[in-house]
Amino acid sequence: MNIALWLERAGKADPHRAAIGRGLGVHQTFAALARRAAALAAALRGPCALAPGDRVAIVSRNSPQYVETLFGIWWAGLAAVPVNAKLHGAEIGYILEHSGARLCFASEDVEAEVAGHAPGTLERLVVMGGSAYEALFQADPIAPAERQAQDLAWLFYTSGTTGRPKGAMLTHGVLAATTFAYALEVDPIAPGDTLLHAAPMSHGSGLYIMAHVMRRGVNVVPESGGFDPAEIASCFAHWRRMSMFAAPTMVKRLVASGADFDPAAARTIIYGGAPMYVEDARAALDRLGPCLAQIYGQGESPMTITTLPKAEIADREHPRWLERLGSAGRTYACVEVAVVDEEDRALPPGEVGEVVVRGPTVMPGYWNNAEASSATLRGGWLHTGDVGAFDAEGYLTLKDRSKDLIISGGSNIYPREVEEVLLMHPQVREVSVIGRPDPEWGEIVVAYVVGDATRDELDALCLSRIARFKRPKAYVFIDALPKNNYGKVLKTELRARDREEARAHA
Repeated sequence: MNIALWLERAGKADPHRAAIGRGLGVHQTFAALARRAAALAAALRGPCALAPGDRVAIVSRNSPQYVETLFGIWWAGLAAVPVNAKLHGAEIGYILEHSGARLCFASEDVEAEVAGHAPGTLERLVVMGGSAYEALFQADPIAPAERQAQDLAWLFYTSGTTGRPKGAMLTHGVLAATTFAYALEVDPIAPGDTLLHAAPMSHGSGLYIMAHVMRRGVNVVPESGGFDPAEIASCFAHWRRMSMFAAPTMVKRLVASGADFDPAAARTIIYGGAPMYVEDARAALDRLGPCLAQIYGQGESPMTITTLPKAEIADREHPRWLERLGSAGRTYACVEVAVVDEEDRALPPGEVGEVVVRGPTVMPGYWNNAEASSATLRGGWLHTGDVGAFDAEGYLTLKDRSKDLIISGGSNIYPREVEEVLLMHPQVREVSVIGRPDPEWGEIVVAYVVGDATRDELDALCLSRIARFKRPKAYVFIDALPKNNYGKVLKTELRARDREEARAHA
């Protein structure tokens, strides 16, 4: 089933209800949104000559146009490729080329960056909100294209350990199952309820767009298009029963901001994408009220591996409240989750191993990457690369990340990607990148460098090659990296050294 049918039905059943908000005002009704999505679909299939299954990229900061563009793509039977607008142009160019996107919608602020790195495979670049964009909506509307559950809907690019991003194939069936899981177990939605997009719509926040269209809620974009605590508080005070997806860093900033936030105004604040320290969760409960819900997932099983619901986070009277608060919650009803050893044998409660998951929310594979698909989905289970343990009551606690992933401010950063850039400097002989715990960002990127380059030179090199948020926040220059007998760098020793030095300077 084409998930664009949810919008078509909302446009017929509730035509005058608000569908998209901007700041404190209504931007679009469901009738208008459905009409524009149908017209855009006609233009994409007609003048743009795209065929069902073709990929269309969106590189944009949050905006009301994001929703109509996304649904117009699906309405036409095409597959969306939402791209993080914070990425470096070279990274965006790789995703455009690898996905085979024939058309790209870009916000005005990133148009030049996208155009400067556009591959030859890209046939057309359209600036969202511009005259060429608006011209597409003059086509006569068409009916939603027929799609099956196994048809591709969203290519979710997630960084890989090789430094090249991989495209997790999210089908219409996967997105539907993800939507049902969210609306049933995390954040039940009634018509008119609202969702604030303060986190990027290309990632976690955007994955909750569909649930609010399906249930005829309102997708609200802040005037700033991003996260400003005072603006967030104002939106929560204005709109009915508002929810928001946020990285733990955002929740902490909201708590510390002193913004006039009314706890009674919030329906749900869903946090995920990085661990939330127990003390930070307690402070958030004190300040924001019993509205916090936690999710654990990844692009390959979007937002749907385990969840810790609002009632359990707020239940301070439970004898194991703090333990639960430090966990990632319990398995969603629609999936199976296990902890396995190196031979993929299930481990009993209390024993630590790799977290694996299977079910309708799991991707069928990576786009044009059979080798990675086979390795990640071996035995019919998605191997997350995360290490954890279940307790006797079914609560999963994450212990570490076997892929050395760094999560800073809710954004995924893979060390090798940064290391490869730093090694481009002629005076860098060796480098190893690790994550250092940080009270504000969760982790920051730290580079241990063997060589004679300066910090300024390395900063400039990173800024020319990768996104700013991936650039190391600290450089430590050493004579040699610790290695084992096979020459492999021992990141565990680097992390231990980093902790010792941090304690020494505390």
